[in-house]
Amino acid sequence: MMRTHTVTFRAMASLCEVQIAAGSAREAERLAAPAIAEVTRIEQKYSRYRPDSVVSRINAAAGSSPVACDEETLGLLRYAQSLYETSHGLFDITTGILRRAWNFQVPQLPEPDALQALLALTGWPRVRLEGESVFLPEPGMELDFGGFGKEYAADCAARVLAQESRVESGYVNLGGDIHVLGPKPDGSPWSFGIRHPREDRLMASMPLQRGALATSGDYERYFELDGQRYCHVLNPRTGMPVRHWRSVSVIAPLALTAGSCTTVAMLMEQEALPFLDSTGFPYLAMDQQGRLHQHSSGNNRS
Repeated sequence: MMRTHTVTFRAMASLCEVQIAAGSAREAERLAAPAIAEVTRIEQKYSRYRPDSVVSRINAAAGSSPVACDEETLGLLRYAQSLYETSHGLFDITTGILRRAWNFQVPQLPEPDALQALLALTGWPRVRLEGESVFLPEPGMELDFGGFGKEYAADCAARVLAQESRVESGYVNLGGDIHVLGPKPDGSPWSFGIRHPREDRLMASMPLQRGALATSGDYERYFELDGQRYCHVLNPRTGMPVRHWRSVSVIAPLALTAGSCTTVAMLMEQEALPFLDSTGFPYLAMDQQGRLHQHSSGNNRS
């Protein structure tokens, strides 16, 4: 008899899980192992925390020499370029360096001069992506794949589950970035809770039979100062945290797509709803006044 089994692991600074329909817990672990290995591979390859990663090598060569890249890395760089263009410069993977100005465990604003010095080292148009290499022209510039790394890994892990392990019922959840392969064994959808950004409860549940779900919000890394919340999603033009949305969730065919949409929406602030509507994807968003905005295809509020 097929039952659902959960295989948990830690990766990318998150608690992760693979949910699989299998005959036993041991079989589920065997089927999940290649997918977990794929997540580990991507983390090791692209983590800015690892000095031997591709990203670290690119950053270390800033201002000195181009770095040759394989096709996977070139594909991600081209995706980053398309995100920059479609978001009108708001999604910019050179702006990860701004994190140096912010410590969200301490309620203190950065010095304006320090922020400006970091902003001077940002700007995707300065990145030279030529042939099979990438070059950061100024010392101190950095790339950071953190804006879509987990989502990409969730999609890759799901693909491995489908192709190598032949899994048809289950999902991958990397710290809230979710890719669903297929419905439960009885054909019913999986149900995923969306956390309320201000209260200790769920604000909605989203049923999903296949596809992906991602959420961005102002409630995971933040501090409050003088009645104002400062979150980790930073406007690349000012270096300051965005303020308009408490939470944005999107359902899309791929976690990479869903996650990019939620981040772009957070960055667009008051201009996000026309963008979200234009995607045609189901979404649920809460603004700073606590109002809910949604486009749904049968998703249930709770």
